[in-house]
This record gives sequence, structure tokens and C-alpha cells, in this order.
Amino acid sequence: MRKIIMMLVCVLPFQGISQIKNTQLKQVELHGHIGTRIDECIKMNVMSQDIDHLIEPFKHKTETERWQSEFWGKWMLGACQSYRYTKNPVLLKKISYAVDELLKTQLPNGYIGNYSEEAQLAQWDVWGRKYCLLGLQAYYDITGDEKALTACRKLADHLMKQIGPGSTDIAKIGNYKGMAASSILEPVMYLYNRTSDSRYLNFAKYIVAQWEKPDAANLISKAIAGEPVAKRFWPFPKASHWALGGHKSYEMMSCYVGLLELYKITKNPTYLSAVVATANDIMTNEINIVGGASSTECWFEGAKNQTTPSFLSMETCVTFTWMQLCDRLLQITGEVKYADQIEKTTYNALQAAARAENMMIASYVPLEGFRRDGERQCGMDINCCKANAPRAFAMLPDFAFRASENKIVMNLYTSSNAQFILNNKKKVGLTVETSYPVSDKVNITLNPEQESVFTLSLRIPEWSKQNSLLVNGEELREAILPGGYLEVTRKWKKGDVVVLSLDLRGKMVVLNNHMAIVRGPVVLARDTRFKDGFVDETIAIEHDKDNYVPLVALTDKPSSVWMAFSVNALTSIYNGDKESFRKINLCDFGSAGNGWDEHERYKVWLTRTIETADRGTWW
Repeated sequence: MRKIIMMLVCVLPFQGISQIKNTQLKQVELHGHIGTRIDECIKMNVMSQDIDHLIEPFKHKTETERWQSEFWGKWMLGACQSYRYTKNPVLLKKISYAVDELLKTQLPNGYIGNYSEEAQLAQWDVWGRKYCLLGLQAYYDITGDEKALTACRKLADHLMKQIGPGSTDIAKIGNYKGMAASSILEPVMYLYNRTSDSRYLNFAKYIVAQWEKPDAANLISKAIAGEPVAKRFWPFPKASHWALGGHKSYEMMSCYVGLLELYKITKNPTYLSAVVATANDIMTNEINIVGGASSTECWFEGAKNQTTPSFLSMETCVTFTWMQLCDRLLQITGEVKYADQIEKTTYNALQAAARAENMMIASYVPLEGFRRDGERQCGMDINCCKANAPRAFAMLPDFAFRASENKIVMNLYTSSNAQFILNNKKKVGLTVETSYPVSDKVNITLNPEQESVFTLSLRIPEWSKQNSLLVNGEELREAILPGGYLEVTRKWKKGDVVVLSLDLRGKMVVLNNHMAIVRGPVVLARDTRFKDGFVDETIAIEHDKDNYVPLVALTDKPSSVWMAFSVNALTSIYNGDKESFRKINLCDFGSAGNGWDEHERYKVWLTRTIETADRGTWW
């Protein structure tokens, strides 16, 4: 007789938890491929940073146009988030030293920056102050050190004397229709949250009001009107002056991140609608198959144009900021599509940006070609992407699990351990054992301190069409729909085991007479290191009527390749009367070209062969 599982199962197709907070998550450790990459990033890009090198520009204050002052703040944000994860006292000491050295450069009037007095407000000055505010507040949050918050208030108060009603218009300074400068909205809102000083809230409202003036960015009205991000301000694809254009990806999304913070306080539905509309447009028309976007750091209708190589493709700063924007929208709306986007970007664009050997960061990550280290910017041994990438890796532990009063949500499936306290009293341990997305099974063991009723909410990705769930060996009979959260509510006891199986069948995606192969969240690519033929050859790949592709896992692969597969293929080259049926090899996009050798090439989008004969099978 079949044992009945006493539980309530709810499948939510489009949304999970609205405005879920993570105060109930007390500890998390990520292992497996993702955990290793996070650890390596902290070691190579956070712990190894020369702090004095970052501080040096603040001492001289002679700059008139460059952006050296952003590097300290970006590093500090990644470092503080890394400390939250690791609790490493050596890292905390390094962070504290960085703050002490920066505060030595603050002027009596409150200014922290690298610009000369005459050049203040020009170019990247306010943008740099934004990152100083963000970094100092991140430090305050992990230490409670009042000197950091005091410095933030002095910095912001000085800025409000320079900018505001009757003074300089923030929407008319700096670059990209004022977006770079007015993205300071985000830390201004954080300062209001920490001080309850209404002056900061009023300044935030002033910034947003300036967006809607003539010849400004019009970030709200254009979004509400449904204007695509690539077509705002200039007739696309006509070239525009780069510094004046309004479709700069990174800076635009930074403004929308700030607008969400203002929405949380004001609850103005127009603000949220503007961000949601913009994110939907980016998701539909800009994000490519590996979860990245941008050419020359701008929107360019990248989704439909991704089969053609583009200049300066997929800036890593854009990659992180897209992940950040999706995470903020996930926290507010609970819609699973934002979590799906983060997963796709994490396993593809983000992994590809970090070199396997030493976690060096690429500024741009094209869909074909080869990769290389990012340039050195502003006369310093660093660049914007190298400074930003650790923030993307460091956000993953917090994204992996979310918890509310009586619910645990799993967004990222990787081997891990986590500890929760639900309803301020229920202690729950959770262990995940899996090699996902190499394998399709995720084993979850729950260990509540006492038997208790709560909900386990599991993300079911939109791409996963065939799914199953076992609880203590008993299978859930209800259909598990893709694109939602599967919620299991029951009285859990120590040692309860949940096994989630997701659909990792290979699938062919077709666009512009090109094809690419995806396997779950992972995009596959050809790589010359396999020595299995010309990566640019026209080709047909075996698939069924639903475009599913039979993949065979490879064990003989380059050591730096995470996962690799073979697939049956037919090239367009004929040798007499014998057609060239053979196997070709594919690896995950994050591993493709990760030796950063310009003599080796990889390629995601493969040119399709035109077939005029019926072969009796699907090609």
C-alpha cells in the first residue's frame, strides 16, 4: 500500500514570495563548481587587492575627466559582501584599513573624490562619489562603525550644496544624459534608510524629477510608454556621440536600481512599473543566449543581432548590473523569471568572464573568438570590470537561499549547507548534495531542530519541461509546471529528504539560420581545443521534432573544461559520395576559450546547413 505524504503542495507558475527578506538565513556555504569559483574570486580578486593603489588618486585631487574614484567603492562592495559570506577576520582587517585610509582624504567640506575643485561635478566625479557612498555604507552595515556613516552624511551634504533646486541640475552633468551622475540615487536612499533624515529623501525625489525634464533621460516616461531601451534618445542604429547617448546599458540600469529603492519607501506604482517595463524589454530584446548584453557598452537590440559578432560585446559591468537589477526585482515581485535570468547569466556570461587559471577578469566576453584580460584604465592597474566582477560572485550566496517567517526558498541549486531560524525560534539546517547542472538531480536534506510545519519553495526554471519530486522516497503526483515555485508545506522532521529532478536534455535553439545548443541553464560552444574540425564550418546537428539533441558526456576533455559533450553532426563538406557524418564536441560556454589563447577559438552560434532532401530523420 502506497504511503501517503502528509503535505500541501502548491505550484505557483509566475511568482514566489513578494518582498521576501533574508533575515532568517543565518549561515550559508556554497560548494561545488559555483562555490569553488566564489572562493577563488575572493582569494584572487578581493584578498589580493593593493588598497594603497586604490587610495592614491584620492590624495592628489587633480583629475578632470577620468573615473579612478569608482575602483575603491566597487572593491569595497565586493569585499564587504565577501566578508558577510566568509566572516574572514583577515579580510575584515583589510576592509577596515581601506576605510581608514579613504577617510584620511576627506576634505573638511565633506568632499571625497579625485577631482580638482574646478572640475568637480564634471564627467565621472559624482559617479565616483556614488561608489564612495555605497562602499562606506556597506562597511557601516557590517561593523556599525559610526565614523563611516558620519563621513557619508558629510559627503552627501556637500553634494547637496552643489546640486539641487536653484543650483546645478544633476540631469545635465556628467555623462549619458545625466544617468551616470543621477545614479547616486541608490546610496542617497540607503542614507535615508539609515538616518531617517528627510533631506535625503527629498534629494532622491529631486533627482527623479530631473529625469523627466526636456532633453533629460526620461527614464520613467519612456519606460511607461514602452519605448525600447535601444531606441531611446537616438534613432537606432544611427551612431550617436557615445558620451551623450542615452542608451548606455550599465549607467541606465544603475539608475533603475536606485528607483527601486525609492519605490520601496514611497510605494509609487509608477516607479515599479517603469523598472518592470524596462527589465522586460531588456530581457526580450537585449539579453542574449548566455545571459549577457551590450555592444560598445550600449543597448543595440542584441537579442536579434547576437548571431553577428559585435564590437566590445557583453561588458562584464553590464553582466553584473543586470544580475543586480534582476535580484532587486525578484525581492520585490517574487517573479521566478528574474531568478531564471540570474541563473543563466551566472552559469554562462559570468563564468566566462573569469579566467580558469587565475580568475583574471575579461572586460568583454564575445560569443565567438577568444578572450583576454581587461585593459588597465585611468593609469591604474585595474579596470571597471575587474572591480565589479567580485560583486557578482559575492551576491550568489545570498541569492541561493531566501527565507521569510515560515518559508525557505531555493533559487540556486549547488552543493551547499545553510542554517535558518524561522519565526525567530525554529532552527532549521539544510544540506544540498548535487552536481547540478552536470546531473539533473538535487538532493536536499532538512534537519529542523524540532518537528515543525513550514514551507520549502523550490524554483522550477522556465526551460525545465519534465520535472519530478520525491519526499522521503514518495513521488509527488501533481504536475510540476515550469516557470514558478513549487511549494511543499508539511511537518518536517530531522533527516527528511527531498529529491528534485530537472530537465537537462540538450536542446537546439535556432536564430537567423544559426543554431546553438543549450543544456538546462548552460549554453554549449565549439572549441578548437577539441581538435574535431573547423569551428566555423556549416553544419547540421541531430535533433528530434521538438529540437531536443542527444548529447553524450565526455570524460576525455581539457583539464580546465567543466563539462563537455559529443553530438552527431553532418557537415556541408562531401568526400566523393560519402557524406561527412561524424561527432563533434561541445563544452560549457564558461569553459570555452578559458585558456585565453588568441590562437584558440570558440563559437556558440553555428551556421546551419540548408537541407533540400528528406533524410528520414531530423537534421
